Amino acid sequence: MKLIRHGKPNHEKPGILIPNGTRLDVSAFGQDFDEKFFAEDGLKRLSDWLQQNQSNCPIVSPTTRLGSPISRPSKIICVGLNYSDHAKESNMQLPTEPIIFFKSTTAICGPDDNVIIPKGSEKTDWEVELAVVIGKKASYVEEAVAMDYVAGYVLHNDISERAFQLERQGQWVKGKSADTFAPLGPFLVTKDEIADIDKLGIWLKVNGEMLQNGNTSNLVFKIPNLVSYISQFMTLLPGDVISTGTPAGVGLGFNPPRYLKPGDVMELGIDGLGEQKQSTVAYFA
Repeated sequence: MKLIRHGKPNHEKPGILIPNGTRLDVSAFGQDFDEKFFAEDGLKRLSDWLQQNQSNCPIVSPTTRLGSPISRPSKIICVGLNYSDHAKESNMQLPTEPIIFFKSTTAICGPDDNVIIPKGSEKTDWEVELAVVIGKKASYVEEAVAMDYVAGYVLHNDISERAFQLERQGQWVKGKSADTFAPLGPFLVTKDEIADIDKLGIWLKVNGEMLQNGNTSNLVFKIPNLVSYISQFMTLLPGDVISTGTPAGVGLGFNPPRYLKPGDVMELGIDGLGEQKQSTVAYFA
């Protein structure tokens, strides 16, 4: 099943994407795709409801804006340097255990919304990532059963302001959390639809030029390990997002570095998880 949320910002309605590419509104189901939905076995309830009601669901125009497929999660946890080639290009040592940091949920936007270059920014960068959506409350989870806590997957562009992240002291979160720095979607795909999450092509273009072209087989720390590891330090709630890291090809890694400027266009995708397209615009008060 592929979950979408459609409509104007802050007024999105729940929907699904069916195999023929048609978008259906499932507002009549009566629940948004939020923490409560996942906590109360919402995926199964929605699937059961659709068996009786799908034919009555209104069709959503393909031109209608898509928002994040998850309504505001409690947290976004990101994993740093989780591809060996990205660690090398960043001139950073490959970690011996996962590097984790937060990204503000106020950064979330739709998959094709404009990305705003923050006030005072000169080093806004791109990072295509596979993100995991948690399906039920997870605390001190064993790695062997960690996948039981996963609801599905979503494409994430982990936009980063490198000066804020690396040159302003403190934690990386400062460079990760500006408005529009977390485009999610176009849909959440449930884990049963992905045959092998460790064999997915992952790519990103800027202005039509392929800059990132990797595969999830190269993740240093795999998803079961990440879910288990993070749950040792904090409780993961239903709907929470874990972003698993980016392959080589980010702007920081070029010599000289290459950063986004107003008018640039990013296109990105992961096999089975759809594609995004964002234009960059300058901040304005």
